[in-house]
Amino acid sequence: MTSPQPSLAAAAQDPATASVYRHAGFVAFLVARVVAVVATQVQAVVVAWQVYDLTRQPLALAYVGLAQFLPMLCLLLPAGDLIDRFARKRILAASWAVGGVCSALLWWLSGHGTGGVAGIYAVLVLYGCSRAFSGPAMQSLLPQIVPRGQLAQAIAANSMLMRVASIGGPLLGGLLYALGGGKLTYAVCCLCFALGVALMLRVPVAYATPPAPAQGTMWERFGAGIAFIRSRPIILGTISLDLFAVLLGGVVALLPIYAQEVLHVGPAGLGALRSAMAVGEVSAGLYLSLRPFNRRVGRTMFIAVAVFGVANLVFALSHWFWVSFAALAVAGAADMVSVYIRGALVQFSTPDSMRGRVNAVNMLFIGSSNELGEFRAGTSASWLGVVPAAIAGGLCTLGVVGGWMLAFKALRTVDRFEEASPAAG
Repeated sequence: MTSPQPSLAAAAQDPATASVYRHAGFVAFLVARVVAVVATQVQAVVVAWQVYDLTRQPLALAYVGLAQFLPMLCLLLPAGDLIDRFARKRILAASWAVGGVCSALLWWLSGHGTGGVAGIYAVLVLYGCSRAFSGPAMQSLLPQIVPRGQLAQAIAANSMLMRVASIGGPLLGGLLYALGGGKLTYAVCCLCFALGVALMLRVPVAYATPPAPAQGTMWERFGAGIAFIRSRPIILGTISLDLFAVLLGGVVALLPIYAQEVLHVGPAGLGALRSAMAVGEVSAGLYLSLRPFNRRVGRTMFIAVAVFGVANLVFALSHWFWVSFAALAVAGAADMVSVYIRGALVQFSTPDSMRGRVNAVNMLFIGSSNELGEFRAGTSASWLGVVPAAIAGGLCTLGVVGGWMLAFKALRTVDRFEEASPAAG
């Protein structure tokens, strides 16, 4: 079998010109992650369908998300500390292995009728525990696989392919459930998780550094991570910008109301609207993975978030379906540009010894913005009406951009990703 080392060496020699897709370790990482993400997405859509089919209670679906979010919230911080102290590849593989166990348990619970719902919630709690480790471990592992010069390109390619998997996964889940119900679907998920584990364990880690000896208690070490984030305006500004821009400006939760009451396009139109942002995200991600840029990154990120807010405003005011579709596609593309820059800035700004803790906080912010953002959108629509709520969200996003540009000058003026590194600072 051909050794992957020549490809690694070639990428390291000329990282600015070599395509990240020619990097053997990165391609192996992508394949493993795509398999696991497909399993995650398939399982998510089938669990929600099965729980509602068993209970016919909308509130039961809220418990599906809550059962996974609470353990993630409780374990993300200690998970970040462990990720900095042990081999990240093995932690990620272990978390996927637990995901496979959860799929096997859900397979066993299928066919137990309404009495199996409590068991499903218990399994989802365990699954949420595994996700608390998999998210930060995944983000922290990537800089150990590709050379620093290809990191931004790798982040763009990774984000784009994960979005593709997130689109295809639910479609596959619905097809499998229609063909064989929960038992077939969970069996496929279990096999996918097992395949992901096997592939991940074979990924070469060429740029890992030995972890420093642990000092103090776990909470003291994580406190050091929090202090590091607070001392780095680029990191603090980047992750808090994402939190508040999505928390205050997201419109995804309002799409069913817009489809029915504003645009009058029905379920088919709703599906198209939900895919519009994905179309923009995948298109921008593909472009960035092939043509990455590394100039005026701070200013470009603020412009991208501002475009996201303006596009959401256009969507909020539109009564024409194709204008709304185009606005959401532009918002998705702008969000992908922002994701590309934010991800690279966080990785370049963080020393390898602290990536687990920093990425754990970042994942917590991302999870909070998504979960609480939907809650914010729903409550705002009930108080103000759907169109005023969407307009207010877009205006709030623009307000956040202006406020963060004034508050985080270091983030606004950073030119190249390398300037964000601790050594450069």
